[in-house]
Formats: sequence, structure tokens, C-alpha cells
Amino acid sequence: MVKSEPWYIHAGLYTIIVVLIIVLIKVAIIDPKEVVNEDKFNRKESRLRMQNLKEAEILYQKKFGKFSGDINTLVDFIKNDPMIDSVMAAVDSVSKKSSNPFISLSSGEFVPDSLYKTPKSQQRYIVEIDTSLSVDTVVNRTGKILRVDSTIVIGGRYYIEDPDGYGTVGSLDNDALKNTASWE
Repeated sequence: MVKSEPWYIHAGLYTIIVVLIIVLIKVAIIDPKEVVNEDKFNRKESRLRMQNLKEAEILYQKKFGKFSGDINTLVDFIKNDPMIDSVMAAVDSVSKKSSNPFISLSSGEFVPDSLYKTPKSQQRYIVEIDTSLSVDTVVNRTGKILRVDSTIVIGGRYYIEDPDGYGTVGSLDNDALKNTASWE
């Protein structure tokens, strides 16, 4: 006569199988969805912040004639300059819509201090400007060189980069990419 195993061994094995199935579902389905959703949020939020940095650079250039390579200067400019207050409060006369160039973040409002760091790693955005040297030779009618004029231009172009890899804005080398985001 064959002796069958006690019922509690089968119950224990079924319990282990159910627990393993639950763990497998969590690891294979639920956790990856959370990671993907978090990555989507970080990408969207970072790009909104870089778009606002771009708008700050454009307004800074309109006021001072050059771009800023310092993120602290840009944020202080946004917070303290009366020109920014008037631009943010302006209304388009035709459409009666706000002319505020700054985009609301995922939280629903624009906060200048959010422009310092990325949402994912909390690293500072990389903001750079170019420095170019323009050399011009002045020659008289006989072909004799009278002088060589050189002009250094600082801040003619800017570049903003997310250290987490969610994109860039602008270019230090190409005028065609001056205010262009990599994701547009």
C-alpha cells in the first residue's frame, strides 16, 4: 500500500507557488511600468525646464545683447528684473491670451528655482555660451596692410544640456540651431 503525503505538504507547496507567481508578476509587469512612467515624467519635466531656460536666455539676450552662460544669473534675472514681470503679465491684444513665454511645469506652475536642477538626478543643467574671435585686415589701395582689427564676441550663442540625457537646446557652433531644442 502506497502511503500518500500529508495534506499540509501540498498546501505548503501551493502556497509557495502562489507567492512565487505574485513576485513574478510584480517583478515582470508592475515594476517596469513604474520605471517607464517615472522616466516619462522625468523626460517631460526636464524638457519643460529646458524650454523655460531657453526663454530666459532669449529675454536676457533681448535686454543685454548677449546670452548668459551662468544659470544663477538667468534665475536671478527671472526673479528680479522688472522686464520679466511685465513680459509675464502681458496679454496679446488680438487673442486676449497671456503672452507669458514661460511654460507651467508638471506641478501646474512656473517656479524659477526649478531651473537649477534636473528632476531625475538633481544635477545642475549645463549652460554654456560661445566666445568667438573675428579678425579683419585693413588694407590700403596699394595693398599695404595698415592694421589687423580683432573683435572678441562673447555670448553670441548658447547651449543648454540635461546631464541625464533628455536633450539639449541651442548650439555653440551653428547659428541655425541657436534656439532649437533637440526633441523638436
